Amino acid sequence: MTFKQRFSAWLADYPDDAILRKIFQGVVAVTIAVLALDLAGMNGLLKSSDTASSPAETAPRLDVPAILAPLLPGSDRRGVPMPRADGALAKPMSFELVGGGRLMASGTITPGVSEAFAAEIAKRGDYVKTVVLNSPGGSVSDALAMGRLIREKRLATEVEAGKLCASSCPLMFVGGQERRAGEKAAIGVHQVFAASALDPNVHRDEMSDAQRISARCQRYLGDMGINLQVWVHAMETPKDRLFVFKPDELKTLNVVTSTPAVEPSEVPAAKTRT
Repeated sequence: MTFKQRFSAWLADYPDDAILRKIFQGVVAVTIAVLALDLAGMNGLLKSSDTASSPAETAPRLDVPAILAPLLPGSDRRGVPMPRADGALAKPMSFELVGGGRLMASGTITPGVSEAFAAEIAKRGDYVKTVVLNSPGGSVSDALAMGRLIREKRLATEVEAGKLCASSCPLMFVGGQERRAGEKAAIGVHQVFAASALDPNVHRDEMSDAQRISARCQRYLGDMGINLQVWVHAMETPKDRLFVFKPDELKTLNVVTSTPAVEPSEVPAAKTRT
């Protein structure tokens, strides 16, 4: 029996209303299946769109090596997210004396570390000639105190090639009588904020505190002979971002006075550590 004959026999077995119901049910089933497929496709598209538009998922977590990458033609290093301090940089600043009168100062500038720095300088006498910095910043008051001591002792400061000096660290850096920055050294600033803002149990006028700290920093930069445009860049940059100076800006603003005379690979092995 052919298909046409079988179909004619099937029609003869059912009344007209039953046939219409079967056809309607079939159309509904196909429609539901098509809608389900469309919804599944849209759901996948929406998920992809959400992922693409979510900065937390698409943007890489920026760490120190990312902002130290070479500039691409036409690109800019300013306004990058504040780098995450990892490893040694996340630890409180420590001091290591190496050959050539170089004192390595690495890590976060924690409250009170300026006292340890002063003790280190006093203990080493006239041996220390250069303070070499690698720090994501930290306590502004301690950075100012260490910077003033560096200038008082007429020491030089340096940020080696590929190293970081961010946030309050440049305040310490500009204390140097001579200031050197290696190739691709990242020196950057942003807004200061009162420490009380980090403690929910302390109720103070945070705006007043921030303005007072800002005034101290401006006065200090003026005393160190630094162009105050440096502080304009800092105040224009949110505290979760970092304005990284270009090499020519470091010279124009008098942040650096020369390039390093000694490369990191030439520095002798460490002798002492505190």
